[in-house]
Amino acid sequence: MTGTTQAFAEAATAGDNRRAVERRRRHRPATSTPKYRRRVRLMREAGAIAARLPSPETPPSTRGLRHYGARSADLAIALFAKTTELKKVELVTALPVNMRQIKKELEIINAFLKELGMNGYKGEVVETWIRQVWRLAHDMEDVVDEFMYLVGKNKHKKSWACVKKIIKKPKPLVSLDEIATKADMINTELVELSKRLDRWTRPLSSGIYIPPTNYNSEQQLYLPGYDYSINDDELVGIDKNRQTLIESLRLEDCSLRIIAVWGMGGLGKSTLVNNIYKNEAIVSNFNCHAWLCISQSYKMHDIWQNMLKELCGEDNRGFDAENMDSRELRLELAKILHQKRYLIILDDVWLAADLLKIREVLVDNGLGSRVIVTTRIEEVASIAEDGFKIRLEPLNNHDAWLLFCRKAFPKTENHMCPPELHQCGMDIVDKCGGLPLALVAIGSLLSLKPRNKKEWRFFYNQLISEVHNNENLNRVEKILNLSYKHLPNYLKNCFLYCAMFPEDYIIQRKRLIRLWIAEGFIEQKGTCSLEDVAEGYLTELVRRSMIEVVARNSFNRIQCLRMHDILRELAIFQSKKESFSTVYDDTHGVVQVGSDSRRVSVLQCNSAIRSTVDPSRLRTFLAFDTSIALSSASYFIFSESKYLAVLELSGLPIETIPYSVGELFNLRYLCLNDTNVKEFPKSITKLLNLQTLSLERTQLLNFPRGFSNLKKLRHLLVWKLVDATYKSLNNWESLEPFEGLWNLKELQSLCEVRATRDFVSKLGNLSQLRSLCITYVRSSYCAQLCNSLSKMQHLTRLHIRAMKEDEVLLLDDLMLPNPLEKLDLLGQLSKGTLESPFFTTHGNELLQLELSRCQLTVNLVAWLSKLSNLTELRLTRVYTGQQLSFHANWFPNLKKALLWDLQHVNQIYIQEGALSSLQYLHIDSLNELRDVPIGIEFLSSVKEAYFTMMHSDFVRNLRAGKVNHIPKVYWSTQGKFQSPQSIHDGVSAEPANLPGESSTNPQWRMLGGSGYLVTVFCFWCHNKITGKWQLLYIISLGSGDHRLTGEREDDAGGTLAFSVEKLAAAAETI
Repeated sequence: MTGTTQAFAEAATAGDNRRAVERRRRHRPATSTPKYRRRVRLMREAGAIAARLPSPETPPSTRGLRHYGARSADLAIALFAKTTELKKVELVTALPVNMRQIKKELEIINAFLKELGMNGYKGEVVETWIRQVWRLAHDMEDVVDEFMYLVGKNKHKKSWACVKKIIKKPKPLVSLDEIATKADMINTELVELSKRLDRWTRPLSSGIYIPPTNYNSEQQLYLPGYDYSINDDELVGIDKNRQTLIESLRLEDCSLRIIAVWGMGGLGKSTLVNNIYKNEAIVSNFNCHAWLCISQSYKMHDIWQNMLKELCGEDNRGFDAENMDSRELRLELAKILHQKRYLIILDDVWLAADLLKIREVLVDNGLGSRVIVTTRIEEVASIAEDGFKIRLEPLNNHDAWLLFCRKAFPKTENHMCPPELHQCGMDIVDKCGGLPLALVAIGSLLSLKPRNKKEWRFFYNQLISEVHNNENLNRVEKILNLSYKHLPNYLKNCFLYCAMFPEDYIIQRKRLIRLWIAEGFIEQKGTCSLEDVAEGYLTELVRRSMIEVVARNSFNRIQCLRMHDILRELAIFQSKKESFSTVYDDTHGVVQVGSDSRRVSVLQCNSAIRSTVDPSRLRTFLAFDTSIALSSASYFIFSESKYLAVLELSGLPIETIPYSVGELFNLRYLCLNDTNVKEFPKSITKLLNLQTLSLERTQLLNFPRGFSNLKKLRHLLVWKLVDATYKSLNNWESLEPFEGLWNLKELQSLCEVRATRDFVSKLGNLSQLRSLCITYVRSSYCAQLCNSLSKMQHLTRLHIRAMKEDEVLLLDDLMLPNPLEKLDLLGQLSKGTLESPFFTTHGNELLQLELSRCQLTVNLVAWLSKLSNLTELRLTRVYTGQQLSFHANWFPNLKKALLWDLQHVNQIYIQEGALSSLQYLHIDSLNELRDVPIGIEFLSSVKEAYFTMMHSDFVRNLRAGKVNHIPKVYWSTQGKFQSPQSIHDGVSAEPANLPGESSTNPQWRMLGGSGYLVTVFCFWCHNKITGKWQLLYIISLGSGDHRLTGEREDDAGGTLAFSVEKLAAAAETI
């Protein structure tokens, strides 16, 4: 026996003895532990195999050499197998410790990478090393998820030993020994990465590669007159804001005023203020003035020092500002400011706390001093008083084109763009999204390039690359990237995620929040729900001018958003850099994707997705191209992408879901809206981490047995369109309640579910519900329904729909523990419903109310006027009377009013003082109404009014006047109904004969989520400003929450085809 084999055998025996002594010391039998017995058996077998190996010191005879070799090989294979199994057992045993270590290392790595993002780094070697760190961090994340899944799956088992039995199962989805092996390899790689860092990036450890943020260089971006590249005669689109700012500086008001100029980076805030600051006629009204850049890299001592120097100028009165401490500087400043009328510009303020510190020194001496603050942050701007806040917006198309041409064609007469460059120039301007910074920089650069179409088109196709790499455009990237750089760490991933949506895409708030939660971006904070925390993140991004709000609901809650084109492109670049996500678009035949990318967003896929993306590393797959080849989707999804957390396949021509979907153990978000899926495989019940399941406008209403095992479900959204004419109460079918649905205790949204006696009785178990849409409710269920609803502490939105037209909703006993924000009641109501405990207790706190098909004879408006906090009211077929009257002081907070299909109403009266806050009015299908509502001229706050499907006499009277005070007025008469299929087939809209009487306007009706009705109108209107007729297509929810209005200018006699793509995009906002 060789020394090695003898030592191996002795080690086995010695190991046995040591373990026996240790267990006796603990008063435990040595043979009582399965782990011990297994290890002893393996070691003894390995020792026995080793003992049978001949020593190389006494080689066999030549005659037995062949037999010896074969026997040795067999024994060696057996020894290797046993030692490998032994190593696996040891790795599994050490797994809990290794996983804790990996978790800690992952936290440190994330913090380290975030700090690098804040401070910046240089050098290709460092960037390569950082990419390797990102990749390892992703591997660690995958292993942690596998481990957590395995532990969670076996949570019902009481001991760790039971969990390890999984390794005995044949072909498991995730095996414990595989996880243990990966964890060991990760720990080895961590050590190697550290050595690699020391070996190749030694400057990193000394901090040389991370330069301290240069306050002076960052400050130079904002100093007055610094490279703004815009002369006074080239300023475009700022006249109104400049005049507002000048009026704020007038001295009639002698109090100290802080004026805030705010908006996203690149809008020209500093340019606007600088234009005023260097106007001698304005500045001469002040005794002293100073321009100070306040950025996150400043030191407060430097701010006091620079302020003192600029205010005093040459007259330093003998003090030495360089050698004064902060206290002395503040005292000296207070003395100076107390005696003079001063103008101070605080440029680029990021934190409200910093402005509040500076304000402590600003003395209100009653001399009419002014402080102008420029900022990207709404919270900072909020420190200024109302009336002293100027919000800058991107330039409109006309002004953007004018500014671009002035820079691109500076020597051309009237700065005219050559006809052959017009379309390409318009595309470039459109990409800039009205951002003056980009328009000026890009226009100036193009002024130096040859004026030919090929050159300009080439520049457009690589525009973002030019922004990154061209020194002449470098300032654009620097200024815009400051917003990202200064984001809190918890917001950076949320911001980058928005760039995965297509350009100009309208992003719905709820959808985005659910995606963020599924990705794990949202941290639990106290007792707040993840959804509430995520909405706070969203609001913060808006207040930081990182994303723009497209629409708010009637009580000012964000409903949908959009990302600025330039910011999106910069976010896409950053996402690639961090392997965060990849946008796949082969429109131009060239696709640049990263093999390490964690997320893929498919915007356009004309052929099968190429293999440049590693599917085994994917966490997210979003499909926005509904024509994507199913084979491409299957390749990514069901073959190797077992770590997927988000799977968005809306609109794809999918009919079946493969059984392998059950292997996506990490899946948290699954959206199959607008697909042809009819059933789920049984394996769907294995998705134990699923949080959101959306099946809107599909054919699937029944789930397989065992679906109630998905205990982590938070949002279940299911309904099927069955009647496109919308002539019945139930135009869509709802989810059939499955066994155990009432046991999904984490459910927050349940839309829509069919009422059954059993489900209604157990509905109260879903105590976390915030949004409930329950349909096909029978009168006999109502008592139990009221009882179940009384147990819901968090409900904010309730939609109840009756079984049929003549089914009465007996809600006399309706009572909820807390107020609702939204309430929809569809169906006949019992006489006591409006006097129920809910309305008497919480009615005055209701914000949105929809009543439909109630057929009430009482004076409904008079009763509803008691609900003084209503901001939105929708009434459809609720009233059989002939008159509606709105008296003075009724509905003081109502912003949206929709009156639909009130078949007998022939007169509407509005008294002065009624509906004083109304902004949006929509009257539809009131066929007996011939006259414009009497008193409509009192509705001075209305911004939009829609009168659709009205009698031709009404349209004639409408044109006679009385609505000239409303900025936007649209109307249509009763017209020909088109099937919803027309939207998908493509439709050409014949212009109505406006301003005639026999107008025919195509109308399409589509279904929105949770029973909302969306109407798509197409008609002509006259633009009072331009004097031209415009074809408008309007998509409007029944609530009026989401609308897209597109315009095409033409002569009234022409025929125009409107964009089906825009209609489809608008429908996505539902």
